[in-house]
Amino acid sequence: MQPDPQDTSGLAEPRVLIVGLGMIGGSLARALRAAGFEGEIVACDRDAIEIARGLEMGVIDDGGTSLAALVPRSSLIVLAVPVLAMEGVLHALAPLLDDQVVTDVGSTKQAIRDAARRVFGGLPPTMVLGHPIAGSEKSGVAASDASLYRRHKVILTPEADTDPVALMRVRAMWIACGAEVLEMTIERHDEVLARTSHLPHLLAFSLVDTLARQDERLEIFRYAAGGFRDFTRIAGSDPVMWRDIFTANRTALLNALDDFENGIAGLRAAIAADDQDALLATLDRASHARHYFDTLLNKTRYQTMEPRNVRYRVSPGGSVSGSIRVPGDKSISHRAIMLGALAEGVTQVQGFLEGEDSLATLQAFREMGVAIEGPHQGRVTIHGVGMHGLQKPAGPLYVGNAGTAMRLFAGLLAGQAFDTELTGDASLTRRPMGRVADPLRLMGAVIETADGQRPPLRIKGGQQLEGIAYDMPMASAQVKSCLLLAGLYAEGETRVREPAPTRDHTERMLNGFGYPVHRQDDVAWLEGGGRLSAGPIDVPSDISSATFFLVAAAITPGSDLILEHVGVNPTRIGVINILKAMGADLELLDEHEVGGEPVANIRIRYVPLQGIDIPAEQVPLAIDEFPALFIAAANAAGTTRLRGAEELRVKESDRLQAMADGLQALGVEATLYEDGIDIVGRGGGQDEDGPSYGGGQIDSLGDHRIAMAFTIAGLRAGDEIVIDDCANVATSFPGFVDLARRVGLQLDEEG
Repeated sequence: MQPDPQDTSGLAEPRVLIVGLGMIGGSLARALRAAGFEGEIVACDRDAIEIARGLEMGVIDDGGTSLAALVPRSSLIVLAVPVLAMEGVLHALAPLLDDQVVTDVGSTKQAIRDAARRVFGGLPPTMVLGHPIAGSEKSGVAASDASLYRRHKVILTPEADTDPVALMRVRAMWIACGAEVLEMTIERHDEVLARTSHLPHLLAFSLVDTLARQDERLEIFRYAAGGFRDFTRIAGSDPVMWRDIFTANRTALLNALDDFENGIAGLRAAIAADDQDALLATLDRASHARHYFDTLLNKTRYQTMEPRNVRYRVSPGGSVSGSIRVPGDKSISHRAIMLGALAEGVTQVQGFLEGEDSLATLQAFREMGVAIEGPHQGRVTIHGVGMHGLQKPAGPLYVGNAGTAMRLFAGLLAGQAFDTELTGDASLTRRPMGRVADPLRLMGAVIETADGQRPPLRIKGGQQLEGIAYDMPMASAQVKSCLLLAGLYAEGETRVREPAPTRDHTERMLNGFGYPVHRQDDVAWLEGGGRLSAGPIDVPSDISSATFFLVAAAITPGSDLILEHVGVNPTRIGVINILKAMGADLELLDEHEVGGEPVANIRIRYVPLQGIDIPAEQVPLAIDEFPALFIAAANAAGTTRLRGAEELRVKESDRLQAMADGLQALGVEATLYEDGIDIVGRGGGQDEDGPSYGGGQIDSLGDHRIAMAFTIAGLRAGDEIVIDDCANVATSFPGFVDLARRVGLQLDEEG
């Protein structure tokens, strides 16, 4: 959530001194004044005219050109002077300082730390270096803006010995201005800003200068369109200030410039050689990176990519009816991109799931040099590079919240010639990866993990993999798929035995791409060294997403709902089998195959459900659907018992614990076991139309399936259900809120 720009409760400074009353310093003074700061605001500037103007505008209470007269009674000092002027100011400050807290607004941090070390012998504990990511090409206090920092980021770069009280006081000042305050190391700050701020300014100055020195410059500028004006606007910034920034951050800027020049050289070569695929790969990668990261940053915190808070508020009651099509299957969408990228030729995909997880997989392959067009309304065109055509990415591959993507990528990347690193969001970094890393190591892969065999995964390229026969200790389609993908690059045969049936999308799709995968009883195997041939893929609707609406209709009196074009792969229909065993009125219509995957329309109508002992053989076939099925159990007559589902403990959350806590919050009796749960349902009473439980506050723990499960629980609740931390619903089910409202749920989404 954004800081309250009026919140000055944590800012208790009697007097703030701003050294340098330009646009940045003046905007800070005005922001504090607008926020109701009750202390005194004073300024020091070598230009007496700027001080006079600041006093006339009411921006400051007092000021002058001499630090000696202003420092002694000030408690917090903000240095807002050019970077290369910092050392002179610090020399002047040194004999005047007592216990004041000092901070700055400079665009580079290492140069200022070095200057402080030369002046003080080290960075004083009460000096907190900082940088507001906000500005304007205008200058002077007259250009100051009280809202400049509102909803902008301020990066603080504390050292190990920084005084925590000083850090807290500087943080409080920026929060009072409405800013979002973040922290990172000084070195990381300068690297990031060299690429995101300093390099773009350098390029804008260079482009305008290049064009301005040409004979036809008047004609060029006369006909310049909006794109030129937008890009070159920052070339109107203060030249002295930017000269100082470029000089102070020389090393990081030169590294960024080297990378940019290499990229430009690649584009030039592609244009000169009329290499349209290479040109498309670069342009498409850039275009979608811009959209993808814009989406991420709009919903997440800077760099760590922590999700913003989204809350669902579900009013009790509602109905479920109509005919809907849920988004494409996430598991198949991931695999379609992966195999299409490794195939020879062009793969056309329809029905692709445009959720954040699947988009992360798309972006990862773009970063490895694959040209991908789309997605456009579920259509994606992949220009395959062949089994050995992937290129080393420039940095870590970020897969968001997608555990499937990370585990499958681990197998695929283990056979590449280059090193890679796989990382994800905070939720994914808590999930175990030893289950794929250990068998891959048996094949000869070299993989480093964080503590507890958790992400990030660092995979060393250039290893010769050997096929193995592996008996999986747990039923996991992700582990099986990971090893089969690694087996594509291994010498000899890779055989995987599973203790219970799991989804077989990888086997089906590999065969569809012309790579033979064999199956006998509980063993799947393939021979390494083959090739993949491109072909069309039509992604069916995701049965995991459909499950929430199947359960919604199954528990709500009067419901009659049709879900269209749903994938009914035999390894995925555990939810259908379990709902039927509970007595649900459910039928499959228009059954047929699309690209080797069975699909059907599913019609479900309300009838009272009965509690059951869930058959052990159905557990791995419905492992992702249990959060919704637990809501069905809460509305059934009698007790529903689940065992053998310890896999639910290591999903995006501990789903057994999270669902038990949520059900108990609604008043449903639920007994938790290490590998399962007993749920005593409230259905079957005399008032079948009445509520089955109460309302309450639910913490989804950032788990999209927990959030959606308790959303449909509202249909039979006696009071409002409020669900926190729902932002990750977009990872698996974009459009969930709109579809839920369309079929009859009473749902509000709050940011």
